[in-house]
Amino acid sequence: MLDLSSRTVTLERRIEDAVEAARGELTDLTSRLIGFDTTAREIEDPPRDEADLQEYLGDRLRTAGAAVDIWEPDPGDVSGTRQVPAGLGFAGRPQLAARFAGAGGGRSLLFNGHIDVVPSDPRERWTSDPNQAEVRDGKLYGRGACDMKGGVAAMVFAAEILSRLGVRLQGDLIVNTVTDEESSGAGGLAAVRHGVAADAGIVTEPTAFDVWVGCRGSLSPTFVVPGRPGHAEMAQPHWRDGGAVNAIEKAGLVLEAVAELREEWRGRADKTHPYLSAGDIVPTVISGGEWIVTYPSSCTVQCELMYLPANADTDGWGTLVETEVEEFILRRTAADPWLAENPPAVRWSLDIPPYEVDPGHPIVTTMLDASAAAGEPSRLSGLDSWFDAASFTRFGGTPSIGWGPRDIAWAHTIDEYVPVDDLVRCSTGLAIAAVRYCGVAE
Repeated sequence: MLDLSSRTVTLERRIEDAVEAARGELTDLTSRLIGFDTTAREIEDPPRDEADLQEYLGDRLRTAGAAVDIWEPDPGDVSGTRQVPAGLGFAGRPQLAARFAGAGGGRSLLFNGHIDVVPSDPRERWTSDPNQAEVRDGKLYGRGACDMKGGVAAMVFAAEILSRLGVRLQGDLIVNTVTDEESSGAGGLAAVRHGVAADAGIVTEPTAFDVWVGCRGSLSPTFVVPGRPGHAEMAQPHWRDGGAVNAIEKAGLVLEAVAELREEWRGRADKTHPYLSAGDIVPTVISGGEWIVTYPSSCTVQCELMYLPANADTDGWGTLVETEVEEFILRRTAADPWLAENPPAVRWSLDIPPYEVDPGHPIVTTMLDASAAAGEPSRLSGLDSWFDAASFTRFGGTPSIGWGPRDIAWAHTIDEYVPVDDLVRCSTGLAIAAVRYCGVAE
């Protein structure tokens, strides 16, 4: 534990009291953010309310004393990377960075959160309108309440509380909100390339107050399995004699090979991690066939693949994993004579890279202590999926962790919610972390 001065202890109690006294305002802020439609997009989708939300937050942060930068990245800012799809632009989807200038002599700290949310379908199964926040039994319901407009509200409010209390940090505090985390991470990457950086960062994802020190990366292989069409109601000769080949049946061999690969990975030391689940590959979409009475000419098997930081190449990408998967699947399926001569084609799309930070980094220990001070004893953990801390850590030189309210298990669900008490403790913990990490000017 840190050896805290009585002055710091007194300040942290003032922070705790101030956030608790303003819990209604914090709840209103979260509700307001939920009311903006910032549903995650396909590339061709028009903008929604992203610009309005960013302007709203910008106005609040300016009032609190920050220098606010709201900008639409140029598409070229994120082009040429395995992470972002070609043709993605940011028209109508700006990013925001607000800087509270420190007095000098302290470390700088970044608060980051994404404003996009997953679609609310099927809306008719929600108890209340997903875009109209509602508090029931101490829980705030609405799309994004958990993932992650609750965390965004908490970090913005933490900065506002410090301003209201007249706290001048020694180091800069940067509040950054980005788009497109749910799809590709393009917004966070654009912020990095815009120069948003600090000595360390906290991404306020719903970690259930765990400190996330890493995440897995993801790849999406597609296996295209060839067949040979023919009349399904007619007896067929052997394929070497020109007979039909059922691509759907042959795809079953690909699925068997994928299952074998999963089992092999589970038993390998290089596929394990102290805070993350093992590397994995999961079939998620299968499609094939053209007509009910015709042998299918092809079958497509799409998979989602998660890989660990240790399995990335020297530049942090999944090229080594791609090679390993292709060689394994083609070797296993080559036991079938048809597939040996007509091997499945393997296609790869985006590569969302993994990351990790040293558990002994000062931002990790600071956040563990600040979480306990806010009434939420914490532990080290990680995210089996992906979040923006990877971009800031790997590409921006800002070692970043995740820490926020409960609970990632409530994300992307019907009747998504965040406990109001969690918002209060989250905002308190973030403000305390800023005081402890950046220092307070005399």
